[in-house]
Amino acid sequence: MANGIGSAVTRKVMERLTGSETEGAAVGALMEAGSTGAPLRAANAAADLMERAGVAQYPALSVYCEKVVNDLREKFRTFSGAVQMAIEVRHSQDRMDGLESALEAQADAVTSALTESRGDWGDGAYYAGGYQVTFGRVARGGKNFSQAAKVTFEVGVSRS
Repeated sequence: MANGIGSAVTRKVMERLTGSETEGAAVGALMEAGSTGAPLRAANAAADLMERAGVAQYPALSVYCEKVVNDLREKFRTFSGAVQMAIEVRHSQDRMDGLESALEAQADAVTSALTESRGDWGDGAYYAGGYQVTFGRVARGGKNFSQAAKVTFEVGVSRS
């Protein structure tokens, strides 16, 4: 029964980041930062692989499911548990000056979109509002220097 739950929740997260409920807060903030094209994708891929494949655009958002846990919170349901989701924000620029503050602003836009999306997401999915943000180190890559932030959170799912 876990088949498809991770993908379904990933689609719901992407809708929340681009949809009218949050007025596209996260994607809008990234577009203002100078990105061209759609920076949002459903992929759990390393930055260097994305660059080698020629599909890397900065800043960028990657949405993916990290873990599906069916702990049977509700009796007589076939699936009742949590889906661990991640949104990775990657930013790159030619100078180190301002890189971290730009990434923090983009991570704030993502967390604001999540905060506005608390509640029932339909089809048995709900988001309580908690999240955790971790910031990576500045490294070589992208336009010269790059840095990533990872926002992780749980979405509860209950299906018969």
